[in-house]
Amino acid sequence: MTTPITSTTVLPARRHDTSFDTSDGLTLVGEVAWPLNHPPMATALFLHPLPTAGGFMDSHVIRKASWRLPALADIAVFRFNFRGVTSPRGTSEGQFGEGIQEKHDLDAALAESERLGLPAPWLIGWSFGTEVILKHARALVDRIAGVILLSPPLHRTSAEEVAAWSDAPVPVVALIPEFDDFLPPKDATAGFAPAPKIELVMADGAKHLWVGETQTRCVLNEITKRLNPDAAPLPEAWSV
Repeated sequence: MTTPITSTTVLPARRHDTSFDTSDGLTLVGEVAWPLNHPPMATALFLHPLPTAGGFMDSHVIRKASWRLPALADIAVFRFNFRGVTSPRGTSEGQFGEGIQEKHDLDAALAESERLGLPAPWLIGWSFGTEVILKHARALVDRIAGVILLSPPLHRTSAEEVAAWSDAPVPVVALIPEFDDFLPPKDATAGFAPAPKIELVMADGAKHLWVGETQTRCVLNEITKRLNPDAAPLPEAWSV
C-alpha cells in the first residue's frame, strides 16, 4: 500500500541531536538524519534563512528535507541553528552576527560533519544561508562536494565575493524563484555575472519562501539531482 507524501509526512530515518563548538567559544545545536538501512550517498548540510526574520533549522524546506531525503534518496541531512537562534531542538549560544560571525558557525558545522563521517557534504544555503556560504565557504571547497543556493538575495554579498567563485572546482547551483522578492531572475543574471560558472536554475512560479508542496518538491528534486541523481525524481507517495 502507498500513501501520498504531504507537508506533514515524516519518513523513517535514524535521527539524533548533535551539539558542537565554534572556534570563538559558542555551542551550537543541530540534528542529523541518516538513511535508516543504508549508508548515505551524500550529505546535505543546510544553512538556514535570516534569524531576525524567523529563520531557523526548522524553516519548512529544511525540515521537510530532513523528513524525506534520507528515506527517498539515501541523503543524510545535517541542519543546525546559527548562533543565537532557538528552535524546538534548543538554542545555539551567542547572538546574531550579521553574516560575519556566522563564518565560525559554518566552519564548526563542516568540522562536525567530518567528525561524524558524513560523506560528500554539499553546503545548501537558503536566503541568508546563501550569503554565509558565498562570503566564507570559498576557502573550504577542498572539503565539500558542491554548493546549492536557494533564493540567494545577494544582499550581504559583494561582487568581489561572487567573483571569487568563478574558478571554484566544485559545482555551484543557484535556484532562482521566478517571483523572488529580493533577487528575481533578471537581477540574478546580473548579480552572478562575475561568476559565469555558477549554474542558475530559474524556478517557474516560485517565490522566495518556496511555500506549498509544488515548490517544496521543486527544491528537493533539484537537490537530489545533484547529490544522488539516480534517486531523482523523488516519488510523491511512500510504500507502507
